Amino acid sequence: MSDFSIIDHTADLGLKVRGETLEKLFENAAGCMIRLAVKIPNSRPTETLEVHVSGSDLEDLLVRWLGEILYYFEGEKKIATKTRITSISPQHLDATLQIIRYDPALHELLSEIKAVTYHQIRVSQKEDRVWKARVIFDL
Repeated sequence: MSDFSIIDHTADLGLKVRGETLEKLFENAAGCMIRLAVKIPNSRPTETLEVHVSGSDLEDLLVRWLGEILYYFEGEKKIATKTRITSISPQHLDATLQIIRYDPALHELLSEIKAVTYHQIRVSQKEDRVWKARVIFDL
């Protein structure tokens, strides 16, 4: 089973993401967002960043986490090719990002994600203990 599926949503792009653990859910959400935004040929990360994000609950934390990764891409032209959550609670996460520089000659833009929204955001753990999330991006 795939770690994500695309939600048909008018004028926006939505995802349903899953993970065996809460850490994996957040890592998968970040990876899915990047894969939807840009096509990356195989390349080695050139930089490692430590990221610390706080939120009021898991939903807010997910929006802020993805927003931080989107900021690095849109604002600093850095693509997070891999993420690793080193610690997480309902209000805070610490993570390490493996980064490459965005190069328009090498990287194909697939979707211009303007923002991560709170619209229909959901993070929950199901009876099978798998974590699931729903997130909508403004295009």
